[in-house]
Amino acid sequence: MAERVDGRRVLRYDDGVLVERPDTLAVEEPLEIRLGQTPLTVTMRTPGDDIDLALGWLVGEGVIRRPDDVISLRERSQAMPDGLPARSVEIELAHGVEAPRPRAFLTSSACGVCGTDAIATIRRRVDEGAAGLDADDRVVAATVLTGLPDLLRAEQSAFARSGGLHAAGLFSLTGELQVVREDVGRHNAVDKVVGWAVRHDRLPLRGTVLQVSGRASFELAAKAVAAGIPVLSAISAPSTLAVDLARETGLTLAGFVRGRSFNVYAGAQRIR
Repeated sequence: MAERVDGRRVLRYDDGVLVERPDTLAVEEPLEIRLGQTPLTVTMRTPGDDIDLALGWLVGEGVIRRPDDVISLRERSQAMPDGLPARSVEIELAHGVEAPRPRAFLTSSACGVCGTDAIATIRRRVDEGAAGLDADDRVVAATVLTGLPDLLRAEQSAFARSGGLHAAGLFSLTGELQVVREDVGRHNAVDKVVGWAVRHDRLPLRGTVLQVSGRASFELAAKAVAAGIPVLSAISAPSTLAVDLARETGLTLAGFVRGRSFNVYAGAQRIR
């Protein structure tokens, strides 16, 4: 099993005293997603659930929607001369599934949309997911939403050890946990959740809530809509573009979900 955390020696400054001590850090390594032998993108991520990450990334790119869109996936690993591990996921798409354009450069753990052609392109990719959101009129209780951050935190085992990983959790509208994924990149954590759903033939993810451990950016909102998730809940603030996209597509967006309160930025009709 891939290690998500690793140890390093650090100098700890505490009230005028320097002490050397061990520390636990989140692991960050490159993963190359390939279409056969053709590189599509390299993303910096936390190892683990790489198949789910690749599948979720393809959903976000508007390439796949169901398991039979992919004929095969293969994980490969090799040691590089500089000692940095090189891992890849090789994908073979089904006949008739249009391949995505390769990214021009590395996708960092902080940015999942870097290297794409234009914001307008990303907006087109969410159309299929958005088409079903208006029909998903089921509601979630406010008391369920306020309880999700604690439920998510209880499942963040690597975060508890390192303090350096984001998490995304998929819940039912009554608060039952379905899957949690952690990663150094918030967009990767969401891709891993969506990829899990692809493997289980769950798309679109109607009647669910995506709870994220940080802020709600445009790319997280776009990934939620592309997966057909009707409710996105974030512990921190959303961005202006995330709010605009939520209002355009019918996504319910809640932010600052802390304690017994939260803000609703779009789609208030789904919250009871």
